[in-house]
Amino acid sequence: MPGHPNQNSTVASPVPSEQHRRPSGAVEIAEDERAWRYTAVACSGCGVSVAVAKFSLQHTSIQWSADAVGGCAEFAASGAAGRPSALIPTCASMRESIENAVAGGRVEVTPP
Repeated sequence: MPGHPNQNSTVASPVPSEQHRRPSGAVEIAEDERAWRYTAVACSGCGVSVAVAKFSLQHTSIQWSADAVGGCAEFAASGAAGRPSALIPTCASMRESIENAVAGGRVEVTPP
């Protein structure tokens, strides 16, 4: 388009040139700039620990490790009854422990 201010400008290619490519298999790790962080919360019932982030009073993100799932007393009881842990909606003891951690200020509510 004649007279357009960017008429003669060049556009950078989205693909890096060969000299700027990372070696195959290299992983770039960026600093986490999110306002929230996961906090470890131990269950008052069985002692397993999960990673917890609260984005609002209603939204809780819980990261269960394989060790935590395997060590959870409520999950073990359900598993012994033939119910897979993936179908168990929650562990009541862990839920209470998380609520207590939020009420005690150990887990902050931080919107993403």
